[in-house]
Amino acid sequence: MKHGGALAAALALAGCNGLSQGTGSGPVTGAAAGSTSVNAVDSLQRCSEPLGTLAVDDGRNQYWWGPFYSRTQVTSIEPMVRLVVQQSNCFIITSLGNQRMEGRIAGITQYQRNSGEFRAGSNQQRGQRVAADYYLEPAILFAGDTTSGLTGGLGGLGGLAGGRWGGLAAGALGGALRSNSTNVTMSLVDIRSGVQIAASEGSSTATNLGASLAGLGIGGGTALGGGMGGFTRTPQGQATVAAFVDAYNKLVVATRSYRAQSVRGGSGTGGLLRVN
Repeated sequence: MKHGGALAAALALAGCNGLSQGTGSGPVTGAAAGSTSVNAVDSLQRCSEPLGTLAVDDGRNQYWWGPFYSRTQVTSIEPMVRLVVQQSNCFIITSLGNQRMEGRIAGITQYQRNSGEFRAGSNQQRGQRVAADYYLEPAILFAGDTTSGLTGGLGGLGGLAGGRWGGLAAGALGGALRSNSTNVTMSLVDIRSGVQIAASEGSSTATNLGASLAGLGIGGGTALGGGMGGFTRTPQGQATVAAFVDAYNKLVVATRSYRAQSVRGGSGTGGLLRVN
């Protein structure tokens, strides 16, 4: 389609990439089983062996969760974080940190142990659970949408595409294009001591380009519209996923070079900033 091709070329010249992230990778993909990773994004940092066991906070009791859910309708970030962590092979993930999951596991365990309905040798005695060494707290600092900078670059679309259709394209895209930015952090805490081991920040921006193209009837079937299909649903959700991958990659790089902090006289014994 001639007009669709002209529009695609104009948007390419305007520099619309849809999703940008600090590490250059896209959202989370693939699967993980044990130390095996399947179709993980190429930019994900990986470890040759796990550094310990991990509890991942599910975020639902955090101050930012309510506003974030209201704006994005993203129901949970924890499964995505768990997938990224397991694909990296840097930590072994426990069920700890997710209150709903813990409650269900505890209920099933108690029923199997105490009901008398299960076969001998089911091995339901105490002492089976694996403790978590570290606690990972993901947090969303900012997740919002702003008018895209592409609007000014679309002024020539009417002349390029030609006639009434070109004017419609420029007007619709100029009014509809928005960018969704997310800034997140990750904090890694040693559970036994309560000391923070590492912290990182991640950021990403996505646009609703796919939704705008679909509204003009050129999405899906065209190469450009098809490539942006994931952004037609939740650009802010896509930006959030990419921001957490960015933050996790930085966290892994930092922990690879980890050196424990120390205080003369021992940690937690008063410190060096004495008050007379």
